[in-house]
Amino acid sequence: MYFSPLQISRKIIFTPHTPFSLSITFSLKKFGLSTMAIIVGNPSVEGKGFIAYSLMHEKKMKMKIRIMALRQLLMFSIALNVGLLFNMYPNALAIFDFKNNSFVSKLPFYSAPKPLDQVLDLDHGDPMVYEKYWRQMGDKTTVVIPGWKFVSYFSDKKSLCWFLEPEFAYAVDRLHKLVGNADTEDHYLVVGTGSTQLFQAVLYAASPPNQTEPISVVASPPFYSSYRLITEYLKSGLYEWAGNANEFKKDKPYVEIVTSPNNPDGLSREAVVNKNGGIVVHDLAYYWPQYTPITSPADHDIMLFTVSKCTGHAGTRLGWALVKDEEIAKKMTEFIMLSTIGVSKESQIRGAKILQVIADSHEKRDKFKKTEPFFEHSYKLMAMRWNDLEDVVDQNKLFTLPNFAPARKCNFSGHIFAPQPAFAWLKCEGEVEDCEGFLRNHKILTRGGTQFGSSAKYVRASVLSRDDVFDQFTERLSSIN
Repeated sequence: MYFSPLQISRKIIFTPHTPFSLSITFSLKKFGLSTMAIIVGNPSVEGKGFIAYSLMHEKKMKMKIRIMALRQLLMFSIALNVGLLFNMYPNALAIFDFKNNSFVSKLPFYSAPKPLDQVLDLDHGDPMVYEKYWRQMGDKTTVVIPGWKFVSYFSDKKSLCWFLEPEFAYAVDRLHKLVGNADTEDHYLVVGTGSTQLFQAVLYAASPPNQTEPISVVASPPFYSSYRLITEYLKSGLYEWAGNANEFKKDKPYVEIVTSPNNPDGLSREAVVNKNGGIVVHDLAYYWPQYTPITSPADHDIMLFTVSKCTGHAGTRLGWALVKDEEIAKKMTEFIMLSTIGVSKESQIRGAKILQVIADSHEKRDKFKKTEPFFEHSYKLMAMRWNDLEDVVDQNKLFTLPNFAPARKCNFSGHIFAPQPAFAWLKCEGEVEDCEGFLRNHKILTRGGTQFGSSAKYVRASVLSRDDVFDQFTERLSSIN
């Protein structure tokens, strides 16, 4: 794209060879000039457009016409590139400032539109929905760590979990007390590399010493698909996957995993085995007020949480467990010590900062005038997505969703709402027996129900993708017939 000069006088006329549309105003004070340039173009009409200059102080202009012309050509080049970007990406948000005769570009969050035939990967719960919020937060969550810090393995040698950073422990306790979703009193805090490592640590800690056979691990379907995979991965002699908790009949020690709200269907869960000698692990990764009403503080023997689904920072790889029994907490700490010699302190400090900012956004609102409190923003976002998704499913009789009624009041936010989980547990009605394969034919990747101990007529689809992916997902569902 370029311009051909036709005339140089009080007005310089240019003709574009490629259509564009942009308007920019700037001032060249360095030359003592008051200059305005207006670039006008019609994207639909080839070869029409002009640039007009109104120049004052002509004597200075004549003296420095050559320098100015070179500078203006540079400005033209920048303007043309910006015009091209706006034509190619009409949804892009860009602010261009001229400060001290320098061109400054500020580009807020932008996700390029996906082609209509794009394969939509909704298999994983990658929480990209939160990225825009954290970009808007700017440097409020920025952490600077000096090179000399964290040389030691130890955070507190006297603590049961000796690699737990006190700053992270404080942030976790503060957030739970703010939200009211878990009782931290009379619990030991154990930090792990995500809740996956903590789950492995629980299985290790729950296995009786000197046992003659592996302890059974059970869950009520549909259960989180990775439970079985993690349990079976090491082929351990300490524990084994025993499947459906509803069918467990042994009078022997067992571990039951209760995920509430449940992954994949978002419903509240309770233990079903209820026998002597059992250990119940409550995975509360989604017990946060953007997903479900907080009705009371959870107070279980073992509770697992993760940064990834609470704040969206899955890449930080950080989770924590609240454990009542000291010996189980010690054995969990031992497992983490043997497997990874602790947990990254950098991740803990970053996680602590993020949790503190979330708490501050609710408790110190005067410092967050340009952004909503985190859980309020996230609640509204999930509510809008579920409204859209339920409308589409209601209109298209090929699919159904779980019934989340009745709505309940959230003690934290005061909102009255039904669960709006991180995943959609879709069922293909009618003659479709393989829902995962059916949606794959429409370029929508999901996780099939059989991986969750359920029917192939079900799939789990993430609701945590970026806006453009989620919008295409609902549009594509509505077009399937």
